[in-house]
Amino acid sequence: MAEKSPNVVWHSGHVTPENRRQLTRNAPAVVWLTGLSGCGKSTIAMALEQSLIRSGHLAFVLDGDNVRHGLNGDLGFSVDDRTENIRRVSEVAKLFADAHVIPICSFISPYRADRANARKRVLPHPFIEVFVDAPLHICEQRDPKNLYKKARASAAAGKPMAFTGVDAPYEPPENAEVRVETNRQSVDQCVEAILLALRGRHILLESA
Repeated sequence: MAEKSPNVVWHSGHVTPENRRQLTRNAPAVVWLTGLSGCGKSTIAMALEQSLIRSGHLAFVLDGDNVRHGLNGDLGFSVDDRTENIRRVSEVAKLFADAHVIPICSFISPYRADRANARKRVLPHPFIEVFVDAPLHICEQRDPKNLYKKARASAAAGKPMAFTGVDAPYEPPENAEVRVETNRQSVDQCVEAILLALRGRHILLESA
């Protein structure tokens, strides 16, 4: 990315990471859910957020559809726009993690390179990649927004939509920290698998 703001400096505040940790009971981290449309990412993300809040940990869902209503409303679904979409979200996620609020990022994010770059951008914070795995035919059966149906029809008419899983690729994670299978596991089981990973990395702190 070309540098267009050469005359800016980073301003550090007076609140320390330890101050934030005592307030939120979180170590900083980013949770990143990736998977096909209809695999259950948003459902798991919202349930995870609710579970964390109920147990006294600050968390916030950054959902793929939601950010396109504002921050990324100017982006389409070309390869370049998808890359920019993930770049912006990863920068926002790092800010949340800096504040010790756990961002739960729910994005198809189909390309391994984009997810790898997101991981690098949030450093030094842990990046917990969660592969929300479901077979394509199951996702198509669910199809809550009728997107697969539209994409199949458009592709048959010679007007591809660049829809992931139909006429655009999805590159599954090779070494995700967590893998859940939504055709085999309940939402609660998926959430517990993610919580287990967070606890194992000492991201969720015990009460003083």
